[in-house]
Amino acid sequence: MTELLRTLFVTTPGTSLHLEGDTVRIYHPERPGRHVLPLVRIEQLVVWKGVDVSNDLLLRCTEDARGVTWLSRNGRFLGRMGGAQTGNPLVRLEQTRAYDDPDRRLGIAQAIVAGKLHNYRQLLLRIARDATGPRQTDIRALADQHAEALTAVAASSSLTELLGIEGMAARSYFQAMPLLAPGVPPGRTRRPPQDPFNCVLSFGYGMLRVAVVGALEHVGLDPYIGYLHGVRSGKPSLALDLMEELRPLLVDRFVLTLFNRKRILPSHTRSDPAGGIALTEDGRAFVLGEWSKAREREWKHTGLDRDVPAGLLPVVQARLFARYLRGDQPAYTPWVAG
Repeated sequence: MTELLRTLFVTTPGTSLHLEGDTVRIYHPERPGRHVLPLVRIEQLVVWKGVDVSNDLLLRCTEDARGVTWLSRNGRFLGRMGGAQTGNPLVRLEQTRAYDDPDRRLGIAQAIVAGKLHNYRQLLLRIARDATGPRQTDIRALADQHAEALTAVAASSSLTELLGIEGMAARSYFQAMPLLAPGVPPGRTRRPPQDPFNCVLSFGYGMLRVAVVGALEHVGLDPYIGYLHGVRSGKPSLALDLMEELRPLLVDRFVLTLFNRKRILPSHTRSDPAGGIALTEDGRAFVLGEWSKAREREWKHTGLDRDVPAGLLPVVQARLFARYLRGDQPAYTPWVAG
């Protein structure tokens, strides 16, 4: 169990959560004693499969518009429950109008990809500063490729062209992972991940997705109407869009640091029956604890000219996107680290 930035994470199977007055009581048969947290301190609950949430607590969370998110044992998003939707319905109407307007949709998608590539480049340059010799040269060359890709993004004239630029940049980035963390494999594998690095990376992306979906719902936006990823039934496209600019520094850097410092132990992962690699119970607890600490780190937000804790960046970006839709600013401003 971890509580941070008003989010309660509960991972241990066999745990049950109950409403007790204005508190949530956390019970596990192997952990004696009375464990309670005031509900006023919790804005959302994130629970893993195998954790039971009582009907009374679910009803109270619904009444308070407190989100409850369920994840699989591997951290895959299973579902989310919240209270009555909030926000201005006119913003959601404008969200749909922007999707139906090819020029506006392309402009939003370009801003999202530009934010992602800028942060890719920032991460590469930060790692290159501590590298030496040919490794440093190769990392800086990759950063230069991303600078060229940024120019191509600005000049793109269609969503298809933009997706091609983004796809090539992402492939070259993931193929270079052994440069960024010696010993990890090149490329990206998922569903299921085939190695510990991709396993922890997928877990981090899952945690980020929970945060972004919650932020969009909090602001009153529809997580399912996106621009870069398009619209597909059951796919939170806008959440996936806004994750793009956040992933390089909030998740990739976090996971690369764990592996470069050899913090991920053999006991943290195991072979999965599905044929991939999954986190063990100890692995989930460790990575979640490190993730919670990382959410407290402050990052420079160049658009706002101030520092913002990592855990609050999804809410900040959701609000900026809503401001753009309301016409309070001429374009969406992605988060790029200073």
